[in-house]
Amino acid sequence: MVDPHQVLDNAVWWSLTSHHRRHGEVRGRAARYRPDASPFAAMESFGEEPWRDLADLVGPESTCVLFCADLPTVLPAGWKVVERGEGRQMIIDPDQLVAVKPVTSRLLVAADVPQMLELVEVTRPGPFRAATVELGRYYGHFEDARLVAMAGERLQLDGFTEVSAVCTHPDVRGQGLASGLSHHVASGILQEGRRPFLHVAATNDRARRVYEALGFRQRRLVDFALVRSPPR
Repeated sequence: MVDPHQVLDNAVWWSLTSHHRRHGEVRGRAARYRPDASPFAAMESFGEEPWRDLADLVGPESTCVLFCADLPTVLPAGWKVVERGEGRQMIIDPDQLVAVKPVTSRLLVAADVPQMLELVEVTRPGPFRAATVELGRYYGHFEDARLVAMAGERLQLDGFTEVSAVCTHPDVRGQGLASGLSHHVASGILQEGRRPFLHVAATNDRARRVYEALGFRQRRLVDFALVRSPPR
């Protein structure tokens, strides 16, 4: 039996092998999302067999993003690290969500994807692709029919849902939109009896302070790496 909180150490794997299985592919002890939904891939562990399964899954000289705790510094022969970084994994206790000023928003749908992609291009909140909207509920705040802020759900695993894609256009920052939308998403998750968690780059102190003000606390540091698979 896996500890309910330890699943968060390898959240992509547990999401892809449970609630998000239909959004990706599992092969042996490796899994990945459909490329149009997310660049994330994962392995059950870091043994030789899972690395072989992942190589077969993504194909030769292809890239994917690994996102988990304690990612090995040295990868197996043939694998290359293109980019690597560190993030903070944050979680909130059920009774700790701090009330904030509500933000007018609506559920985003497929027709909103072009504007969502435009906002992501400007704000760079993390990987977001055309089909990412299918992974959960995303909410947006509009001004004159223009999407200027959004937040939503990404990884889904037993007992937990990830708050993700929190972003605000530079023209309207400082109005509490990120805080209000994050609160709305987290509140919906809590109402379903699940725990909200999220990830923020270790260097993004501004975003970290927003989440801490809502009641989130750091659970642990996690690693992410854009990697390239070996040639045949």
